[in-house]
Amino acid sequence: MALPELTVDVPPKPWTGRFDGDGGEHRRWWQVVSRYAPGDPSSTSLSSAGPVGPLPGQAQRPAVILGFASDEGVHRNKGRTGAALAPAAIRAALGPLAFHLDRSVSDAGDVVVSDGDMEAGQARAGQAIAAMLDAGRLTVVLGGGHETAYASYLGVAGSEAVRGGQRLGVLNLDAHFDLRDEPRPSSGTPFLQMARSEAAAGRELRYAVVGISEPNNTRALFETAERLGVQYVLDEDCTSGRVEAFVTQFLDSVDVLYLTIDLDVLPASVAPGVSAPAAYGVPLPVINAVCRQVAESGKLLHLDVAELNPGFDIDGRTAKVAARLVNTLLR
Repeated sequence: MALPELTVDVPPKPWTGRFDGDGGEHRRWWQVVSRYAPGDPSSTSLSSAGPVGPLPGQAQRPAVILGFASDEGVHRNKGRTGAALAPAAIRAALGPLAFHLDRSVSDAGDVVVSDGDMEAGQARAGQAIAAMLDAGRLTVVLGGGHETAYASYLGVAGSEAVRGGQRLGVLNLDAHFDLRDEPRPSSGTPFLQMARSEAAAGRELRYAVVGISEPNNTRALFETAERLGVQYVLDEDCTSGRVEAFVTQFLDSVDVLYLTIDLDVLPASVAPGVSAPAAYGVPLPVINAVCRQVAESGKLLHLDVAELNPGFDIDGRTAKVAARLVNTLLR
């Protein structure tokens, strides 16, 4: 059966980076990432230097990147807008990195939220994500505000894996629950939207959060989390051992995992370029260890990175951190 064509708003653009040579020993991300084509794991090169030959040992599921250029959710949530520029910034930070992955990576382009119609953009992104998952890809979405998470959920929930009955877990690395009960969806509402959508489908949302900042979540949000059975670790309690045990227990309770990273989980000194910089935050080594743990679990179905705001990103620090985490997750 022929796979459907993928509809995006902006097609993938050429990647760039430092050039050290054409041989496999010199490969960087920008030389390897190809244009995504359904059903074709060896798609057209996006490198301005042209293709560099087959990758050795491609034993893992091919990955595909999709940008979700949106900050409408942040605007509605009264945050600092600018996250719509994040997909390009993360790609630019990924491009120069040395490529040590045992999988191919392609780029599907961007879904763009325009004219304030966030819901339509989320629906388009969800359709694209579901199609790529059903084509056997590991999907990577570069947001966007954290409204990106509901777009990701629509794709994951619509995929054959979840519709076929596998137990889905949603692991959020975030200073916030994002369980706001608002009349209009925003970057602060996606996980309550997920809970309601799961309930409508006759399922219960399995949702866990690493890095919750107690001073930045109201009592009402903690009560909502308790009512929904949300598991969480406060930022002050995020030692490496505590977090590893927490993630292990959560992974053991699910069949497939959707990992979402809100970059404001990190200290402001590490991730200044976000809508809501963290006064405390979870140390980068702890967050990177979670990413490595998730990658090694074999249960990762889909991931996204959200809330990068390039306009406030000192020296591109946050974009570089986002790129490093994506690289870790695809190893």
